[in-house]
Formats: sequence, structure tokens, C-alpha cells
Amino acid sequence: MPIRPHLLAAILFCTFGVSEAAAVCNISDAKLEEAILKKPEFRDQNHQMVQDLRALRDAAFVLWAYGRHEDCERLLGNIRELIATPSMGSLGGNDEDEADQQMAAGEPMLHSGGQVEGNRGRESALPLLDINELGPGLRADELLGAEVRSSDDKIIGEVRNVVIGTKDRWDYVVVASGGFFTPGKDSIVVPLRFLQVDQERDSFFVRIPEEEVKKVPLMPDQDYSWLADEEWRTKNDAFFKP
Repeated sequence: MPIRPHLLAAILFCTFGVSEAAAVCNISDAKLEEAILKKPEFRDQNHQMVQDLRALRDAAFVLWAYGRHEDCERLLGNIRELIATPSMGSLGGNDEDEADQQMAAGEPMLHSGGQVEGNRGRESALPLLDINELGPGLRADELLGAEVRSSDDKIIGEVRNVVIGTKDRWDYVVVASGGFFTPGKDSIVVPLRFLQVDQERDSFFVRIPEEEVKKVPLMPDQDYSWLADEEWRTKNDAFFKP
């Protein structure tokens, strides 16, 4: 399991002490949250820029945690500039193809097909678990982005969204497939209770083979009005029942 940034920071704090860590790249000096609170440019608009600035601050924290203090300080300088002049946030290029290419660079390889070769055929493979057998239960970060496989261990997509607590208390995962895609066009809806998971919690499995998955209707819209369509849900859910 990867070390969380705050845990890593605590380890470094205990190992190296306060003196060096506090002296270099003090992230609080950027006063980002104070600026977000006080500046109307952030409070009333530029919500995307606020998210971006917070992402940059988190990146600076990671650099600091790994001891890359000079890189951290350079990144803080960029954050300070953007805070001072919020209008700079709209100065980026407008080449859509280039933007798509840049965004694609941030997609984990899992999103392009996951681990194509499954491991269910290995002698060491442990039995799959039903979701309701898990203890403790699933965290959201274990579901979102996780690969989903068919019962014959073929990759079919990844979890792009989770719908919790519908009117009848049934939960769903939206499984997207086909590389870079828009949920709602190349997505299927799987009842969470019918999923299985390997004991390492790396991969989730539907109970039908790949050929049957191809017959499952695609998610009909991006507004989730299908949740109110009991007839559609009944037919859809029947594909995945054990």
C-alpha cells in the first residue's frame, strides 16, 4: 500500500527533525487558503483555478516530503505568482489537440486496458470474495479507477463512478471501457452487490464471461436518469445476478 503524503511527512519529520524541514520550502508561506478566502476573484469565480492551485500545493508538499526542497520552492514561486495575478490562469494555449494530448499523459495505464493478462489461472490464486463478505468494507479509493474483469478473467474496463444509496438502497458502479472514453457512451452499470473482488483488492469481477458482457446495454445517459427507470434497471441487473 502506498504511503500517504501526510504519513510520509510525519516519518521525515521524526527522522530529520524540525530544523532542516522547517527552514526550507515552507508551504504555508504561500498563504493559498487565505487568498482563496479573501480574494473575490477566487471566491466568486475561477473555481477550476482554485482546484488547480490546491493540486499544485499538494505537489509541492510531495516534493518537500521527498526532500526535493529546491524544486518545492520553485513550485511555490509559481503558486505565489498565480495567487497574485489570478487572471494568469486563463493564459494557457487553446490548441485542443495539444490539450487532449497533455491530459492523456495524466491517465494511468490502467485506464487504457488495465492488466490485460489476468492471474486467476495461477496455482497461487486465492478464491474471489463477494463484496458483502469483505471485512472491513471497501473504501471509495479502492473502487474508483479499479480494473473490472469478466468471470473468464478478461479486462472489460474500470470503475469511473459509484452511485450510493438509490431509492431502493441498491448501489452501482459505472464501468467504462474502450480506452479514453466519456462515461455514458461506453459505460455499463453494474450492481455493486453482484461484484466479486480478489483478496488483494486489486481487481473486481463481474460474474459473466466477456462474451456476455458485450450483450449488456450501455449506460443510456450521463444525467443518471436511468436510476428512476425501474424497467431498465431490472433488465440490466439481470445480466449480473449470480
